[in-house]
Amino acid sequence: MKKTTICNLLLLFVLIPGTLFLGTQLSGRWYYLTSTMMIVEVMIPFFLAFETRRPQARELVTLAVMCALAVASRVVMLIPNFKPMTAIIMITGIALGAQSGFVCGAVGAFASNFFFSQGPWTPWQMMAYGFAGFLAGGLFHKRFPLRNPAALAVWGFFTIVLVIGPLLDSCTVFTVSSRITWKYALAVFTAGFAYNVQHGLACAVTLLLFAKPLLGKLERLKTKYGMMDARQGE
Repeated sequence: MKKTTICNLLLLFVLIPGTLFLGTQLSGRWYYLTSTMMIVEVMIPFFLAFETRRPQARELVTLAVMCALAVASRVVMLIPNFKPMTAIIMITGIALGAQSGFVCGAVGAFASNFFFSQGPWTPWQMMAYGFAGFLAGGLFHKRFPLRNPAALAVWGFFTIVLVIGPLLDSCTVFTVSSRITWKYALAVFTAGFAYNVQHGLACAVTLLLFAKPLLGKLERLKTKYGMMDARQGE
């Protein structure tokens, strides 16, 4: 298994959950420290990549543009509860790889909350949106036959409803109540189900309409400039 793959798995399943747990043990505005630590942590795989190759500036610019697009899709969308940001994050992971998808999700959540306000929910959103990009990249990156827009839309909907939505709702479970019980957790997840369905529909519609053109443009950029090829080690 490649070094960056091992690092990504440790980051996602050990380091970031550990950081979230540590943050909940602190007092005051702990979420600022936790969010900053998570941003540093998600950059670790990029630093390791410099050992084997020299990432081109255009690669980082492309990723930065996708992060900005993800933020804009959440901030400027005027339809209530229709936020296509998660779909943009998934498209980033599919086109640029799991590592890039996670960075786009974590940075997008942190940056967009400067418009929606930072709070204890920020680190949890960074983890959940980052995982959405990581999962999409892990399943569909370099697997061109699986990139049918309709299939991606269905997959995106159920991923939001069954995985990403409950991850976001877990913030309420762990940060609001001083005593966590199964009954309380079930009430939180049940209350959030309707919103998760709306979130999933927004993701599905965005993937259905924009996955093919965005993925096509990103693939052309990669081919033209030789960016993020197999040497990236994702």
